[in-house]
Amino acid sequence: MKQFNASHLEIKKWFAGHLETHPYEAGWADEAIFFIMIEHAEGERPTITAHVEISHDGVNWASDGTTPVSFTGIGLHPVKVAPNFGNWLRLVADIDGGKLFLNIQIHCKG
Repeated sequence: MKQFNASHLEIKKWFAGHLETHPYEAGWADEAIFFIMIEHAEGERPTITAHVEISHDGVNWASDGTTPVSFTGIGLHPVKVAPNFGNWLRLVADIDGGKLFLNIQIHCKG
């Protein structure tokens, strides 16, 4: 039977500009996915562009090599983590055109 864990990384906060989530140690997992819940938006059509970063130690970070994804609008938006990600994960994003009230989670199974 697989293990499953869902963790909140950023809980109900306004964000503008650049953000990096708290790091999450997920070396035990086979799969991971970030969920960005946009609850409120202010500004002229704010857009969030996000990508995954990986780390061997939770301090030094590198892009996982995937193409960043962009979202607009209220609702739930997934960011999939590429397989063979190693141990530590975080989501990095840039918000343009306003600010967003976000709730960001990571879900892992393995």
